[in-house]
Amino acid sequence: MLTTLPVLILLITGVAFLYASVGFGGATGYLAVMSFFSFPPLEMASTALLLNIIVSGIAFISFLREGHLNPRLLLPFLAGSIPAALLGGAWRVHEEIYFILLYAVLTFAMLRMLFGSRQKAEQKALRTPPWLLSLLVGGLIGLLSGIVGIGGGIILSPLIILAGWGTPHQAAAVSAAFIFFNSLSGVAGRVIGGNFVATELTLWLLPFGILAALAGSTLGARRLSSLRLQRLLGVVMLIAVVNYWGKWFS
Repeated sequence: MLTTLPVLILLITGVAFLYASVGFGGATGYLAVMSFFSFPPLEMASTALLLNIIVSGIAFISFLREGHLNPRLLLPFLAGSIPAALLGGAWRVHEEIYFILLYAVLTFAMLRMLFGSRQKAEQKALRTPPWLLSLLVGGLIGLLSGIVGIGGGIILSPLIILAGWGTPHQAAAVSAAFIFFNSLSGVAGRVIGGNFVATELTLWLLPFGILAALAGSTLGARRLSSLRLQRLLGVVMLIAVVNYWGKWFS
């Protein structure tokens, strides 16, 4: 582990910076990176959620200060997601099921990063989603987030933009808050269910996550990150996804 620790720290720091710049916590990126190093599922999910809390919390404050948060858009999603994330975190699934769910999420995130475009959504006329729909969407994303160890922003953010519920900056602010509270709920659920595993490695990674989040969120709150950076994240996930599904189908 000592020989791989510098590489792991470098990759995690880069992921935290890039994700914070668009209001995400970075769990899908952390999980993709850790999958290269063969970490146990419980340690992967717990470490990713702790990093999520720090990175998304810092990103949320940065976007909030710039006036991008729409509470009316955020609250219904949170009302559905927080109890669902608590349940998902306490629910221990079989290791094979965990990795199938994880790489399904990573595949979605990879496609989002490689082929998604944030700029065009600014031109759409905005509308408020119905409360019931927001509760349902929040609940489904929250449950999946708690099980896998993500915050769910990678799913919620493009949905907000594509449905015309908010601008990219508003989607980033809502996603950052959504990730922060979902990750807190997911950690609480893992503690309750005995699924929380934090190691010395986690303590090594947290300070670098903080520094990267401060830099990335400050940049992103004032100017959306370059599309090239999103594509770079997509390539990282593509390698992880192809590596896993190639083994699964072979």
